[in-house]
Amino acid sequence: MGKVLLLILIVSCSYSGFSQTSVQIALLKYSGGGDWYANPTSLPNLIKFCNENLNTNIDADPATVDVGSPEIFNYPLVHMTGHGNVVFSNQDLKNLRDYLTGGGFLHISDNYGLDKFIRREMKRVFPEADFIELPFDHPIYHQKYEFNQGLPKIHEHDDKAPEGYGLFYEGHMVCFYDYECDLGDGWEDPEVHKDSEATRLKALKMGANIVQFVFTQ
Repeated sequence: MGKVLLLILIVSCSYSGFSQTSVQIALLKYSGGGDWYANPTSLPNLIKFCNENLNTNIDADPATVDVGSPEIFNYPLVHMTGHGNVVFSNQDLKNLRDYLTGGGFLHISDNYGLDKFIRREMKRVFPEADFIELPFDHPIYHQKYEFNQGLPKIHEHDDKAPEGYGLFYEGHMVCFYDYECDLGDGWEDPEVHKDSEATRLKALKMGANIVQFVFTQ
């Protein structure tokens, strides 16, 4: 039943008038000790920005869903973040793979320190696939907003260039991973990180591109 519901949601969102359909997106809860709950104001701010600038009709309150829960199939887009360890159980692995191969989409934002753990666990979800760095001409960077140099740099961390990776199943991108970028921090309330308005706007615009890509691909 979950897969059927998810596919109905995806179809209803995947046309030029996707603003007609109210949907909800979710924050992914996982085990292992990492702070999956980081950036509590991120998704509400991104949703508000998308509803105002993309004419989407996304529920203002994002859900929280456990990676192993059948409820994940209710959400066409799930966001994941954190700084630390991630451990997926066997049930988590199967559920997440079924979700992603059934039409769902996962956006992962490394909040610094997540990288080695999420790469390990996503390899367990898709043993046959690797994260592929996306070229700057990939459509995710050219939705409503143009990012001709790929991901914007939001927080410095190790002073590396931001990198955007895709995970593909049967030629279809099912996961987008932003690394050394920290989009989620950029979506937070202004007083949290005290980023400039220009930096926050870049992060929100790139987030809107992800949403538009997911809903219309």
